[in-house]
Amino acid sequence: MSASDTHATPPIATRKASILHQPKQVWAVAFASVIAFMGIGLVDPILPAIAEQLEASPTDTEMLFTSYLVVTGLAMFFTSFISSRIGAKKTLLIGLALIVAFAAAAALSGNVESIIAFRAGWGLGNALFISTALATIVGAASGGTSSAIILYEAALGLGIAIGPLLGGLLGSVSWRAPFFGTAALMAVGFIAITVLLAGDDRATRMPTALSAPFRALARPALALLAGAALFYNIGFFTLLAYTPFPLGFGAMGIGLTFFGWGLGLAITSVWVAPALTARMKRTTVLGGVLPLLALDLVAAGLFVGSQAGLVTTVVVGGLLLGVLNTVLTECVMEATDLPRSVASSSYSAVRFLGGAVAPPLATTLAGLYTAATPYYVAGGSVLIAMLIVLLGRRALARVNDGAEEPVVEAEAIGAGALA
Repeated sequence: MSASDTHATPPIATRKASILHQPKQVWAVAFASVIAFMGIGLVDPILPAIAEQLEASPTDTEMLFTSYLVVTGLAMFFTSFISSRIGAKKTLLIGLALIVAFAAAAALSGNVESIIAFRAGWGLGNALFISTALATIVGAASGGTSSAIILYEAALGLGIAIGPLLGGLLGSVSWRAPFFGTAALMAVGFIAITVLLAGDDRATRMPTALSAPFRALARPALALLAGAALFYNIGFFTLLAYTPFPLGFGAMGIGLTFFGWGLGLAITSVWVAPALTARMKRTTVLGGVLPLLALDLVAAGLFVGSQAGLVTTVVVGGLLLGVLNTVLTECVMEATDLPRSVASSSYSAVRFLGGAVAPPLATTLAGLYTAATPYYVAGGSVLIAMLIVLLGRRALARVNDGAEEPVVEAEAIGAGALA
């Protein structure tokens, strides 16, 4: 193992020492971050209930993910342009306000078409908020960058794990309750940031060109990684968005299943991925874990008629996805000499398109063929992502070089959670 393959990050024990001694504005953003990350899996447990009570097809309900992800992805092209001009606090507040408004509107909707439209607005708010939260926490935290990072990682992990669980708990009362709950919690976050977070210093802001994220995709390494992530995300969101239908549980059962999924994803993204990339090249990690995810998806297809088997593949999938999310985004951070905010925006925009395609594609395939077919197609899609990485190794040589700064690793973990 060469020095270039080692990531120098402070020991966890030294980072924890001052994590609790933070200014109030840091806790305000961290709390709002937990709620924002919860939105990723919040609707999962209520998809069957929405389909039944609003007389919608499974494909119609899967559009709740598609509209959210399409708008989130497109918005990612422009978030750095916006925040570099109006400042972090205003960007955060606009994002939170949009989430509050559209989550409440979704809760009051009487048909699935309206919810689809309001989820699109929710996606815009989430893109604005999450893309700005990390930089805000790092800039305002005391005790050094590493304390801010572990706090952000904790917020991310809590949000991803709790989202499906809360969706299941509230969804057991009514499919509307998770939307109302999100709106209320985000309103509290809006008030906390308004009161506790200081304004921005205009002199410190470097405006980002509107065309920068689009031009970034002309870089071969970034284009390869974005293409790989697009196909990989088809596997990710087939597992997340389609599985509630063949699983056959009620809202609480689905929530508990995806709580396990989210917990596994959070654990491996924060601890396992850095441990692997400290010992192996990033492209080696991707080349090894992507086929494991493909096998897990094939196993989901084989066990689609078994609740225990399907639950197991979901949880195992979460463990694999946590590694892949983080390592893929670390690669993006190192692939070019572009500003990392620009590279991440371009990459995220493309990969979200894969996530947007997967949910309605899965239910359509299930209707045309069998309940197992979406998993087999998703497994094949993940293998395409693996081939892109392996065949593009020469163009991706740079991603295996250089020591990772702590803040960069946190950016990778944060961006990876949005996959």
